[in-house]
Amino acid sequence: MSVSATRLAGSCKDLRIAWQALADNRPGIRYREAADELGVSEVELVACGCGEDTIRLRDDWAGILERMPKIGRVMCLTRNDSVVHERYGCFEDVSINGGMGLVLGPDIDLRLFLRQWRYGFATTQSLPSGQRNSLQFFDASGRAVFKIYAVKESHMEAWQNLVFDFASGDPQSPLQLETVHNKAVTAGDAEIDQVAFRSEWAAMTDTHQFTGLLSRHKLGRLQALRLIGEDYARPLPAQSVSRLLEGAASSGQPIMVFVGNRGTIQIHSGMVENLRRMGPWFNVLDPDFNLHLREDHVGQVWWVRKPTEDGDVNSVEVYDRNGELMVQFFGTRKPGVPERDDWRNLTRELLAEAA
Repeated sequence: MSVSATRLAGSCKDLRIAWQALADNRPGIRYREAADELGVSEVELVACGCGEDTIRLRDDWAGILERMPKIGRVMCLTRNDSVVHERYGCFEDVSINGGMGLVLGPDIDLRLFLRQWRYGFATTQSLPSGQRNSLQFFDASGRAVFKIYAVKESHMEAWQNLVFDFASGDPQSPLQLETVHNKAVTAGDAEIDQVAFRSEWAAMTDTHQFTGLLSRHKLGRLQALRLIGEDYARPLPAQSVSRLLEGAASSGQPIMVFVGNRGTIQIHSGMVENLRRMGPWFNVLDPDFNLHLREDHVGQVWWVRKPTEDGDVNSVEVYDRNGELMVQFFGTRKPGVPERDDWRNLTRELLAEAA
C-alpha cells in the first residue's frame, strides 16, 4: 500500500474556505458528498475543521465505545458506496476483545473491526435546524467506517464530557493516508477442491462458519455462490431487492438488514414499513430505521441457503457491479430458534418469480 502525508497547513485553510462556500450554497450537505465534490478524502475535509468546529480524538476506540451507553439515544450510521444504514437507539451491551468489538442490543447491533479504524473526530455542524453533533471514525484511506449522531434525546452533558476526555493531545499531527486494497487473494475455479468445499458447506452448523469456509478454500463470496450449486445458491433479478422489502412490509414480518464496510457491520432487526423510491434510491424511512439503497448500483442478487443446527437459514445477498457486497437480508431469528416461516415463504416467492 502507498502512503502519503496529508496537507494540514496552507491547503487546509483553502479547503476550509471552499467547504464553507459549498455549505453556504447548499445548507445541510453531508461531509462525504462535499468531499467528493471538492476532490479530497472525507477525513481531510473533516480534519480541516480542527480548531473551529471539530475536535480530533485519540485512538482509544474501546474507551469511547464503552462510554456510549451513558449518552442514551443516538443515531448510528454505517455505509458503503451503495447503501446507507441508519439506526436509532441506545448502546447497551458493549464488549471489546482486542481488535474486535461487539455492541448487542435490540436497537444498536454492531460488529466492529477496530484494527481498521485509524482516525476519529467530534464535529459540530451549524444547520438551519440547529446544531448537528457527531462522532466520526475513518480508516487508513480516509473513508468513513462509522458515525454516531446526537439526537434530541441524547444526554449532551455526557456527550461533551466524552469529547473532552478523549480529545487528542496532538490535534494537528498530519494524517497519513494509505491506499487500501480490499480484494482478498482468491484461487481460480480449477484450483478449488469443489467436492470438499460443497461437503463443508453442507456440514455447517452456524452461519458464522461461512467466513472461515471461504478463507480455507481461498474463495471470493460470489465465486463461492457460483460454485456451490443451485441447492444452496441461485441468482435473482435485480428487482428482487425492492420486491423483498415490499413483501416484508406488506406481510408485517420483521427482518434483519446487514450493511457493512471494512470497519463496521450494522444490523437492523425489526419491521420495515414506510418504503419510498426517490430517483435512484430505494428507501426505508421508519422512525428508528432508515435505509437508502442505490438501485442503479445493483449488479447481482443471490438467494443463499446455509445449514445450521437450528435448520436452514435463507438469505438474500446484494452485490454491486464490482462484485462488492452491498447489503444482506435475513429473517429475524435468534440462536436456538428456527427460521420464521413467513420469511422462508417470502424467499420462496422470490425464487418462483425468478424461475
